[in-house]
Amino acid sequence: MTFNEFKSIIEISFPEVTPEQMEQFRLMEGLYREWNAKINVVSRKDIDELYRHHVLHSLGIAAYLKNQMPDIYERMRGDGPYSVSEPLKILDLGTGGGFPGIPLSVMFPHAQFTLCDSIGKKIIVATEVYKGLGLKNVTTVNARAESLPETFDYIVSRAVTSLENFMPWVKGKYSEGILYLKGGDLAEEISTAMAKFKMRKGSVHIWPINSWTEDPFFETKQVIYIEK
Repeated sequence: MTFNEFKSIIEISFPEVTPEQMEQFRLMEGLYREWNAKINVVSRKDIDELYRHHVLHSLGIAAYLKNQMPDIYERMRGDGPYSVSEPLKILDLGTGGGFPGIPLSVMFPHAQFTLCDSIGKKIIVATEVYKGLGLKNVTTVNARAESLPETFDYIVSRAVTSLENFMPWVKGKYSEGILYLKGGDLAEEISTAMAKFKMRKGSVHIWPINSWTEDPFFETKQVIYIEK
């Protein structure tokens, strides 16, 4: 997927994206290529498909919010009456080179993102990319989630592990919910997690990304929203 193909999708799905934000999306490819050549955090196959496999995939969370939680979507963007509200605090756990946190931080300038990963070289890349994009709503931290002293409104993450492993990492770290990108048949995994952690019925929502974009890459990929 070229940037122009990506741009066409964004212009249709998110017409509210500003020219400045679109320019930040355009600059991502060059920054990731530059830093990936120095510190390899993205495979050659994926760097050539950066916009489809990483940027657009990350924005599946934005599409979910716009469709299912429009008030939160507008608050994160700072639109309308939310322009004077306190910014929501978002933790991107296991961010790797900055996904989904960096694309979401471009999309949501009125939210404050903390990008966390336990692997130092990945945080170096994420840090240099967000600085190169001129993002003012991002901080990075090389740590494990359990060691973070603060609580966030939402946690976002992209398939870092099974939910059974993930939920203990974020216990007590969020006040509103989790937005988790994952693929495949999730029924058994979700059922196991719900039973083990006594999650209330109706608190887990699954949203197929291909309800937003028909690109075959997203056929089995989904957003899982877990309410507090």
